[in-house]
Amino acid sequence: MDKLIVAPSPHYYGDYTVQKLMYGVIYALIPALLVSVYFFGIGALIVAAVSIVSCLAFEYLIQKYLMKTEPTVTDGSALVTGLLLAFNLPTNLPWWIIVIGSLVAIGVGKMTFGGLGNNPFNPALVGRVFLFISFPVQMTSWPTPIASRMQYTDAVTGPTPLGIMKEGLSAEVTTSQLMEQIPGYMEMFMGHMRGSLGEMSALALLAGGIYMLSRRIITWHIPVSVLLSVLVFTGILWLINPYDNADPLFHLLSGGLVLGAFYMATDYVTSPMTPKGMWIFGVGIGVITVAIRVFGAYPEGVSFAILIMNAFVPLINKYVKPAGFGEEVKNG
Repeated sequence: MDKLIVAPSPHYYGDYTVQKLMYGVIYALIPALLVSVYFFGIGALIVAAVSIVSCLAFEYLIQKYLMKTEPTVTDGSALVTGLLLAFNLPTNLPWWIIVIGSLVAIGVGKMTFGGLGNNPFNPALVGRVFLFISFPVQMTSWPTPIASRMQYTDAVTGPTPLGIMKEGLSAEVTTSQLMEQIPGYMEMFMGHMRGSLGEMSALALLAGGIYMLSRRIITWHIPVSVLLSVLVFTGILWLINPYDNADPLFHLLSGGLVLGAFYMATDYVTSPMTPKGMWIFGVGIGVITVAIRVFGAYPEGVSFAILIMNAFVPLINKYVKPAGFGEEVKNG
């Protein structure tokens, strides 16, 4: 006679593990890292190496000596945090500032809340925003591609495309005149422009994003909702007043929008659980990003937008829930 085995949920088990998912994200980021190394050379290597090593070291030390728990650095989450933090930094940032950012990202953004799975905010962005507020001069000094490949802290610097646009519009220069000072869209798409390590090459970032989608590491809802909302709202502003507003393609290719949409907004812990919730989350990020870029004091707003929407995730999860098992779903 067959036995009836009664067990608590979940009743379905897949072959996905935290380690597999995290290393999948790392593999997806490799093309963008290689492009950044090509354009920025030694600076990109130093920033990435210091960020990764310090994040791994701080997680190990905090878990072992402060939390008195078994270190979990091999699960790949600290490695992802270190790489994403590096992707949000200029490639001429002094090493000691990177170490401080890593400590804040791991110690404050992650371990203060109990470690992986408990943090309400994206740890890499917590570290990035802390550094941006604490070291604004160093965090807004952007090396020039190619010309700075063999230099580190003494690299040739200048403004990003978003910075040129923000400063020019404040001085009442038209967008058509400002576009003459900005790299062409193909150059921006390939990565030949000033910016952080992870703002280089929308092509490489999109290739990694497609890889994650194909491996089901992430779903399409958040990236599409973020990019589509930015496209729609910047398009409306551009159609209303093309002299004082950049066109949608400029906003899509500049700054950290693609990086944020595919790699940081999709963080499992700090994003909603349901597809409908993901849409609300993504649209919120897109709208806040555009509001900061166009009406705010800063040229870029992706990091702030994601952190703000991270705070709303518990509310979104509470009020946007899937139907329970056996519950009747009403249409219309």
